[in-house]
Amino acid sequence: MSASRILVVDDEADIRTLIQEILSEEGYAVTVAADAAEARVARASADPHLVLLDIWMPDTDGITLLREWSSEGGGLCPVVMMSGHGTVDTAVEATRLGAVDFIEKPLSLAKLLRTVERGLSQGQRRPNTEHPSPLMSIVEPVGRSPLVRQLRERATQIAQHDANVLIAGEPGSGREAIARYLHEKGAGPDAPFVSVSAGAVSADNAEVQLFGDTKSGLLARAGGGMLFISELSDLDPQVQKLLAATLQQGSFTPVGSSQAVAFEARVVASVQADYERVAAEDGLRRDLLSAINVLGLKVPALREYSQDVPDLLRYYVDTLVDQKGLEFRRFGIAAQNRLRNYPWPGNLASLRNMVQRCLLSGGDEEVSLQEIESELAVAQTPVEPLVKQDLLALPLREAREQFERAYLTQQLILCDGKVGQLSKRVGMERTHLYRKLRSLGVDFRQAGNSDD
Repeated sequence: MSASRILVVDDEADIRTLIQEILSEEGYAVTVAADAAEARVARASADPHLVLLDIWMPDTDGITLLREWSSEGGGLCPVVMMSGHGTVDTAVEATRLGAVDFIEKPLSLAKLLRTVERGLSQGQRRPNTEHPSPLMSIVEPVGRSPLVRQLRERATQIAQHDANVLIAGEPGSGREAIARYLHEKGAGPDAPFVSVSAGAVSADNAEVQLFGDTKSGLLARAGGGMLFISELSDLDPQVQKLLAATLQQGSFTPVGSSQAVAFEARVVASVQADYERVAAEDGLRRDLLSAINVLGLKVPALREYSQDVPDLLRYYVDTLVDQKGLEFRRFGIAAQNRLRNYPWPGNLASLRNMVQRCLLSGGDEEVSLQEIESELAVAQTPVEPLVKQDLLALPLREAREQFERAYLTQQLILCDGKVGQLSKRVGMERTHLYRKLRSLGVDFRQAGNSDD
């Protein structure tokens, strides 16, 4: 599988090297630039899928460079701004120019990787825009499976109301596409649709970004339409507090004004499928959840309706050919069947990106099974749950061992590390079970008390 291309622009050599090493180890193809001049050349030659752009640089600052790229027209790939001392004004300007996110220095490894994944999943979309990119907007959920039919019916029903909505699902599963569907079926395509990444709203600039003046703030711009918040759990606690108060009061006071104005927009937010755990562990405010979760909608993972993969392949091929002028190719039956049995840990976003890579690579009109196997030939992340692992890519012995390891590890956790209980639960004699655990490298001593 061809790696996603990332351009890192930063005048500090140590930071460039650090980010390059981290992202390269994660399998990304990384190009670096020390200033705006190098960045222009690298962007033209590397055609990156994502740019990490430092705000403060000696010759041309990141905001000026972003403004330059935005004014060129055409598709602007996702840009994430980086800064150790950003200001409210620069953050607001970067958002207005199309930056999809903002990451602070010193860099957190977990935050960096999550921001990169989220930025790549947004494809060619520019955030906070009132007009969706054709590649990011599915007219309605595609597929004929019972799960997708239920999703369409539920979404159509919800669209008829103006209550706030919480959309739960895995990253890449199409939660924003569903939000746009609700918007177009409800308020209509002419009403504003304002999208914001929760991680891009920091506590320092929250009031300006949210409230702004009577025209520039997110809340004002969404008036009469929809405000979509991507990954609600990434909101800073102080920002959560401000937003919860606004939703409870139904009004807000623009910056520089003493007069409150009514908040007249529908709020839709996406959360992880396990948002209840996040709320308990990471402090996602219950009052904010309650204010948004008036109506709830669960978006299934692609592996749960994999029978619809052939329909989705045709949809993305047609869309990319029509909208981007790529050469038409069709997926052979063997290739389709292989993709129906792939676990798709990245969901729809991964499927769409794979289709685009196949069209860009050219070749015969039919995408063969061999080409698909080459696309999928990437090492599985060991920490991925079993359900997301591509066991079909492994020899039988390795696939069996991987399944047994995951199965016994989870069962051992359920038995609180007690091998005696595990023996009864899985129907295996204890001596053989100890031998099996050791051969698979499962450390039962770490799972709890191994005694009965």
